[in-house]
Amino acid sequence: MGRFLQFNKMPLLLLFTGVLLYSSFAYDLVREDFIKLVTLYAGLFFLSWKLVQLKKTDFWFLATAALLFRLIFIVSLPNLSQDFYRFIWDGRMLVAGWNPYLYLPEDLVATGTGPVEQASELYTGMGELNGSHYTNYPPLNQLIFALAGIFAGKSILGSVIIMRLVIIAADVGILYFGKKLLEHFKLPAYQIFWFVLNPLVIIELTGNLHFEGVMLFFLLASLYFLLKNRWILSGVLLALSVLLKLLPLIFLPLLFNFFRKKLNPSEKALGLGKMLLYYSVVALVIVVGFLPFLSMDTVSNFAASIGLWFQKFEFNASIYYVVRWIGFQVKGYNIIATAGKVLPLVFILLLLVLSFFRRNRSLQQLISTMLLAVIAYFLLATTVHPWYVLTPLLLSVFTRYKFALLWSFLVILSYYAYSNPAYEESYWLIAVEYLAVIGVFGYELFKEWREHRNTERSPAEV
Repeated sequence: MGRFLQFNKMPLLLLFTGVLLYSSFAYDLVREDFIKLVTLYAGLFFLSWKLVQLKKTDFWFLATAALLFRLIFIVSLPNLSQDFYRFIWDGRMLVAGWNPYLYLPEDLVATGTGPVEQASELYTGMGELNGSHYTNYPPLNQLIFALAGIFAGKSILGSVIIMRLVIIAADVGILYFGKKLLEHFKLPAYQIFWFVLNPLVIIELTGNLHFEGVMLFFLLASLYFLLKNRWILSGVLLALSVLLKLLPLIFLPLLFNFFRKKLNPSEKALGLGKMLLYYSVVALVIVVGFLPFLSMDTVSNFAASIGLWFQKFEFNASIYYVVRWIGFQVKGYNIIATAGKVLPLVFILLLLVLSFFRRNRSLQQLISTMLLAVIAYFLLATTVHPWYVLTPLLLSVFTRYKFALLWSFLVILSYYAYSNPAYEESYWLIAVEYLAVIGVFGYELFKEWREHRNTERSPAEV
């Protein structure tokens, strides 16, 4: 009887400990304190793993824990990211009837001509680097920022709360559709908690107000309705995902074999017709989303801002840092301008290979290919912020791959850069992160290949 009570008390003890650790993270942490950050994060990661292990059959207990941990952050200001100040700025611009894609915050602050309340405070908060570039957040993101501006008025904390509630609602949607997909694939439903209870998800989305979670909600809903043969609704949802973050655009070519190979040879034309309809719906919704902001200046400014991520910014990269080092040895200077153009071309080639030569007959195969595509994209990228890892993490839940779970733990090491005034990264820590992740990823690929080869051989051997 004593052992029974002890066993049942353990999840509650873990839950209480999680509340304390997340409270410390939300209200008593600065990102410069790297040791405390990593210690808290490691504790939370172990705690989440243990909760899922102990309560994997109690879906509602884990769901309640996930919601409780998120609500802890509700009245806190993000402490690991300054981006939310730009979100509030853009939202207030839009509410005032100004196109946020056409104006630089630094210009409006310098001239005092902008319509933004608390302009100086928001500009100081977002930082000179952010304030000197045009916004790169797509229209649906801007709409959420505007909602915060409408309902929170001049309150910065109020704006944060509104945006946070949207992000939490999206996480609930991910839990709903994720459970349904796992049940369809005959996988354990608790696997969705490797995402929903993951401290990286809770901290970077609810805590730091990054909108990858809302994007992933629309993406997951799109995949679910694709499974249900509701092509048009799936296309609309995929387009909404793109209107939050542009990343899902890389998944469009992967649908080619999914549409083509699902059908019988006699239905090939019908498959092509559905595929073209699907792409048309996605394109139409995206165009309609951008239409209210459309002008030549908007296109130019938005493209220039996006281009910075490929040819100017560097953070927590892997293959690119190796290429850059080789460039220094050969050229004697940083070759990001060249590498930022070549590496995307390498990715496009890999994407075409995955699109036309990998079997994507089932939705589960498609998700697996999407995971491979997005990991290739990030391994070749010049900038990989911790919250970027959330996309491969969610996709991995529906596959046999576990490397993204490891990555979600190790990526916190990249915050070392903020622990020193010069914002210098530790290449040793980056090496630890990527050698471990790529090592596990390579092993899982090899294991899959070996199992596939053995499966093909076995009939002949019999």
